[in-house]
This record gives sequence, C-alpha cells and structure tokens, in this order.
Amino acid sequence: MARVSQRRQQILSFIREFIERKGYPPTVRDILRSCHISSPAVVQHHLRVLEDQGHISREPGVRRSITLADRPGYAARVPLLGQIAAGQPIPVPQSDSWHEESLDTLEVPAGMVPAGGDPGVYALQVKGLSMIDALIDDGDIVILQAASTVNNGETAAVWLRAEQEVTLKRVYREPGRLESGRLQPGRIRLQPANRQMEPMYHDPENVQVQGRVIGVIRALAGPARAAVL
Repeated sequence: MARVSQRRQQILSFIREFIERKGYPPTVRDILRSCHISSPAVVQHHLRVLEDQGHISREPGVRRSITLADRPGYAARVPLLGQIAAGQPIPVPQSDSWHEESLDTLEVPAGMVPAGGDPGVYALQVKGLSMIDALIDDGDIVILQAASTVNNGETAAVWLRAEQEVTLKRVYREPGRLESGRLQPGRIRLQPANRQMEPMYHDPENVQVQGRVIGVIRALAGPARAAVL
C-alpha cells in the first residue's frame, strides 16, 4: 500500500477508534469534527485517496459504509421477528413478548451491528409509508437495538399499551403545558416522516420504547441495499 500522510493517518486512526468504540463506522461529519478538518469536501478528498490506496473501502450512496482493509466486512446474523407498522399502528399479540420469537434469520453487512454481534439487535419488516421521508419504505427491513429509551428525534419501535399496538415513529418528549392555570404533564409525540400524515400524541405511561433503529435494508429490485443510520 502507498505511504499514508500524517493527516490521513489521523483519519484512519479516528475511524479505527470510532468503530472499536461504537461498533459501526463514522460519518463524514464525525470525521470533520473530530479531526478538525475545514469542510466535508476535504474529508471526502482524503477518504477517496485512502480508498484509492487500498486502506479503506466504501459503498457509494450509503452512510457509515467505511470498512478498513485490515478489518474486512463480516456477515452478522440477526433474527427477523415479524412486522412493524410505519403508518397507523397494527395490533400484535402478546404485548410482553411481541418481538421475542424469531421468524427467520438475516445476514447483514459490517457496520450494521456492533462488532461481534449483539443479542439485543433484531430486525422487523416495515408495513406502511409513514417513514418514507426518512428513506424507510413499505417492505424495507429495519435493524433495531433493544432499548427502553431514545433521544428526541430518534426513530424507534414503540409499544402502545392501551391500544395493544406497535408502531415505528420518531419519538419526541414534549414539555408540560399550562391549561386553565394548571401545569399539565408533557406528552409523547410520535412523529411520522411523511408530510401527508399527522403526528400521534400519547401520555408517557402509554408509550413503551422497544428499540431504536440503527439500520435499514431497503427492498429494491435486484440485490437488497443496506444502510446504517
């Protein structure tokens, strides 16, 4: 391999440390901020050189697709546990165990799951169009990390206790509001990524986060395309 400049060695070191710490590759903006580079275009230039020199590989058009040459891609096995609605919620049986029995097993590429695999990672097939503006379409498969909480704006699988239904939405915790001189507790807003659909509002005790989306396998004609979020 060609000799690596000091700046590109810094980028390679950051990529390696990021993958070891997070279990998935960094984005261009992650590299820009941490390596104090002036613009995304400069980061892209360094990445192209590293790719041409054989130090890394990337998949065009897919975020977080950097693979180190000395750490080749692997196929991780992830259980496929059924369907999830990206539209109006759909009822599913046995609310306490709706995602615990595997229907099938998927093999996903490097960067899709934490290094070495994780028993808390699972997959669900999407039904509906409410997340289409987030590039999650009907028939796609979402990869989720089991979690009971998510940050505002993250996309999550959410169990609605009273309705006995599950849905896929962006989760926002809204602050309390003043009504008739009394402070009312904040609500949970489940926000679709589709301009034609309205958000859903629920009391916090009715919403149980089941997992956050960490990747998407898109259902395209021909070979499936995988993207890490």
